[in-house]
Amino acid sequence: MASKPTSAIVPDCANPFDTQLNLQVILRDDPHYGSRRDSYWAVNSRLAPSCFVLPNSPEQVSAILSALVAQKRQFAIRCGGHSPVPGTNNIADGVTIDLSLLTGVTVDTDSKTVRFGAGNTWRDVYKECTKHKSTVAGGRGGDVGVSGLLLGGGSTWMSAKNGWACDNVLSFEVVLADGRIVTADKNSNSDLYRALKGGSNNFGIVTSFTMPLLPSDRIWGGIGVTPTTAIPEVIDVTWRFTEEQPQHPDSYLMAVMSYFPALGGNVAATVVYQGEGVSDGPEFKGWHELPKVMDTTKETTIYDLSFDITLPRDYHNAWFTLCFNNDKRIMQKAAQAHQAFVNELRAYVSDGDFISQCIFQPVPTIIAEHSAAAGGNVMGIERNSGHAILFHYTAMMKTSEQAAYVYPKLQASFQVIRDYAASVENGLNSWVYSNYADKSQDVIGSYGAENISFMKQVSEKYDPGQVFQKLCPGGWKIPDSK
Repeated sequence: MASKPTSAIVPDCANPFDTQLNLQVILRDDPHYGSRRDSYWAVNSRLAPSCFVLPNSPEQVSAILSALVAQKRQFAIRCGGHSPVPGTNNIADGVTIDLSLLTGVTVDTDSKTVRFGAGNTWRDVYKECTKHKSTVAGGRGGDVGVSGLLLGGGSTWMSAKNGWACDNVLSFEVVLADGRIVTADKNSNSDLYRALKGGSNNFGIVTSFTMPLLPSDRIWGGIGVTPTTAIPEVIDVTWRFTEEQPQHPDSYLMAVMSYFPALGGNVAATVVYQGEGVSDGPEFKGWHELPKVMDTTKETTIYDLSFDITLPRDYHNAWFTLCFNNDKRIMQKAAQAHQAFVNELRAYVSDGDFISQCIFQPVPTIIAEHSAAAGGNVMGIERNSGHAILFHYTAMMKTSEQAAYVYPKLQASFQVIRDYAASVENGLNSWVYSNYADKSQDVIGSYGAENISFMKQVSEKYDPGQVFQKLCPGGWKIPDSK
């Protein structure tokens, strides 16, 4: 895949780039265009930009962005791995700035930090950290891109101990709309630093992150698969674990009601983690008592575990999310709705080749306390008055026809769950997690009026021309800033 100077860029890419940049530009007639487009994890993210532009440094990102702003061309920002939300990091007809070449990972054992480029996946970062018996508070799935997870908040194995992944970022390197390359941390551009923690792509292009190294050698974790007849017991275990997690911050458990064709149908899976490698602590007593048809748990490393926590690619994906009080009744209602949804899909998809998930993740109040201690973020999760559940509802279909048929049914099933949660006193929380949200959900609006006002102020300060509101349509935009 050879680099191409400006002279090789056809008019539909607007010929905006300085000839001295020697950028790698992939045009529609390039033999590599199809493979670059198809490298997107979800099929419905595979849009057709005029070209992919692959910078290899922050300086190249700056030059590209300056040229696009000057010509008022729309652009998307694509990072390494798959985006948490399908369809938010590509664009039809505009220019996709693909950060996949920004993959450096530098571990500094003296300062106990790691700096990594925006094009990495979490597996890339974990691989280097593991060499030093360390890790970072990053994503669970190894093939998830670092940028999307961190800029959207980031649920991690260690949230009860260290807060959201974004709360663990020590500094962001950011290319602003005017081409400046700045550092945002607690001492420099501190308002931008806070706004980037959950603020999506509203303020600039982040080219690298610095996070603290956390000691980690051998951990215990994996997946237990339970028959659906034991769903009530799984829900009870999840509820109790969420209530008690603040006393066991090194441990994690989430429940996944899932249909996987490889497993022969609907199952109730539980994903567990213990950071010190202790498998028999009191927090896992109920989990050990669950009946299991499969158990992959073992002593391992976070790097190796990241290969197990993944989803297959090449599906059309639809995701919805909400946050509700840690209430067994709401989880039971969601599990029932999911089972009915699976039955409907099985009747429709003759070969049974689809995936659906109904996921419950613990959000104890201690996570918001960690966020505040780290200087705060913009997500507004501290408004939750008690321990909560982060709910993720998804369907993954093989064809566009199936996806079009299933989307409204998934949305209707989700609405049943949401309405039920809202009917329970203090059952439904207003916060919407960006990394699991559907395009129809008001993510930034759910952060609360104070955070929205703060984000607007930061946006106007660092992007007075509102480039990232007007020319970068992907992601979640600040209300009334379009």
